[in-house]
Amino acid sequence: MTEAIDLKTKLSVFEDAWHPRIIGEANGQYLKLAKAEGHLEWHTHEEEDEVFLCLEGCLVLEMRDSEVTLEPGQLFVMPRGVEHRPRAEPTASILLLEPKQTQHLGKHGGPRAIDVEEQEWI
Repeated sequence: MTEAIDLKTKLSVFEDAWHPRIIGEANGQYLKLAKAEGHLEWHTHEEEDEVFLCLEGCLVLEMRDSEVTLEPGQLFVMPRGVEHRPRAEPTASILLLEPKQTQHLGKHGGPRAIDVEEQEWI
């Protein structure tokens, strides 16, 4: 790639919430953009840490014993093995950094789970 990735332009090409799109790859990690509305299911990534960077709106990362609120420009590293449920208040746009093999909703999946092989590049 020989040009900058424009996050605002990439975010403008899709509307559906909780359906990450891959925008890049570095050192075995995917960089993904997602829009968030409401909450996602509780899930765990047993083997992978997950980085959430809030770009727009407000993202709350609920954990069973605490929660972290992210405003634009703030990020949080969700440690592997920690059960969590992201939620937007009311909407948010986020950048995710996670290992390529990370399943969207962990190994247990859920009704909104998207298989790694089915995630689309934009």
